[in-house]
Amino acid sequence: MSFLIKMLSGEGESNPSSKRVITLLAFLLVAIGFLAELFFEKKVSPQTFDAMMYIVLGGLGFTASEKFTKKDTTK
Repeated sequence: MSFLIKMLSGEGESNPSSKRVITLLAFLLVAIGFLAELFFEKKVSPQTFDAMMYIVLGGLGFTASEKFTKKDTTK
């Protein structure tokens, strides 16, 4: 459980980041939708699937960009 909390929080933060939590949940929903179409022949709306994919891609992009931004340490 501590691994999951550490993964969802920033490097110096102790609380989970909302961007990372939303991205993880959106990824899980995309994966469930993909598996439902693949194995259970349930149809997911292409617009809904695309919208969730954009949320995942945006969340991953914002999270990855945090690694390259300068931190203001003069507080």
